[in-house]
Amino acid sequence: EHSSRRMVMIKYLLFGALMMICAYGAGCHSKTPIYGKPNLYPVNNATQHSELIKTVKNGKLYEVHVKNSGGNTATSFYVSHVWGSPYDMGYAQGTLLNEEITEFINNVWIYFEEQIEEVLPTMPKWIADWIADIGLDLALDATYEMTKYYTSPDVYEEIKGMSDASGVDYNTAVRVHMIAGLTQGKCSMFGAWGPALDPSSSTELLQLRALDWDMDGPFRNHPGVTVYHPDEGFAYANIGMTGFVGSLTGVSENKLGISEIGVTYPDDSFGSESRIGTPFIFILKDILHKDYTLDDATSRLASARRTCDLILGVGDGKMKEFRGYQYSYSQLHEFNDLNMRPNNSTWHPKMPGLVYWGMDWLCPAYNYVLSEQLKQHYGKITPEVAIKYITSVEMSGDNHLSFYDLTNQIFYVSFAAPHNVGGNPAAYARQFTVFDAEQLFAEEKPKLL
Repeated sequence: EHSSRRMVMIKYLLFGALMMICAYGAGCHSKTPIYGKPNLYPVNNATQHSELIKTVKNGKLYEVHVKNSGGNTATSFYVSHVWGSPYDMGYAQGTLLNEEITEFINNVWIYFEEQIEEVLPTMPKWIADWIADIGLDLALDATYEMTKYYTSPDVYEEIKGMSDASGVDYNTAVRVHMIAGLTQGKCSMFGAWGPALDPSSSTELLQLRALDWDMDGPFRNHPGVTVYHPDEGFAYANIGMTGFVGSLTGVSENKLGISEIGVTYPDDSFGSESRIGTPFIFILKDILHKDYTLDDATSRLASARRTCDLILGVGDGKMKEFRGYQYSYSQLHEFNDLNMRPNNSTWHPKMPGLVYWGMDWLCPAYNYVLSEQLKQHYGKITPEVAIKYITSVEMSGDNHLSFYDLTNQIFYVSFAAPHNVGGNPAAYARQFTVFDAEQLFAEEKPKLL
């Protein structure tokens, strides 16, 4: 019993340390809002700028080229298609991208080990001693033990397949996913429909998911889209990093899209948190993989063993509806354009056909800029307008961001520049690439034995 309680305490202390490393949001309470520049790059077409570079059993790998401003600002990212059981799909990923995945997992682990060492001297001695005594690896192993009961075994089967094929250490890969499940980046989202959109456009539901997360570490060196074609469940596209199987950003063949914001500045309405439950990255993955409607996703969130304070968003292109969720261990509140919170007419005003949050729950500076841009373009919003004048001016989505045109099964994505690439590194300021999701989900499985 003493050992178990000690492990729980260590997990809470580890979370605090990681939040010191990864938390953003200092700009939330700036007295003067800051506005960025419009993003004037033309949209890059994935179909015209991608090439098939590898085919294996249950897998295909494409590389998509993005010009940006040319020269040393040009980049590329991988799109992998995988078929079969969770293990098969993990194995296909590990075969297609064995070097890339090994580099990502190992570099992320080294980065967090180094960051913990830097954070320890700034922490109270008794906390530092606890973490130094047990070690980062053992603390994350404890996290795994306390969350695996609430997590679909499919997740670990996929990681096992990826490990077996690539050679990356399985335990290290699991620990990296535990870190991601504990940390909460600052992000932005919106869902727009009806009167908020340009009536001349065919878009009937537009959703934003902008990820603002660690730009110093190796994460932005490994951008990628993984398209899952599972034996059971629904096809979906995971937008994020190669070697990372949890879901941060993505869309499904059922026209569902996900968004997420970590909450550093909550109010009392969030209630309590817990670190024992399903990591949110796996709940979001299950929504894409297993749910058919917005109502299914809402039921999943309501019945889940929830953990930390978050704002989640789910859009449904079939219903042409978007919902936001105030999410914590003890609370789940569903929001539309009529009851959106927090209530503040100055920096978070309600507008018909819009649900939105900028960077956090109580974040006046970013919410004000986002709301001003939404007001300015209200009734004229299209994916192209949002790319040019909304996220780039709010300056949200430094690691990656995506706009989902869910009714038309189209999504637009931009990734941060890797560390060795020139130009503005923030994804919101770089060239977007548009994908036809229906085309992705209809990709033909390779005919290899």
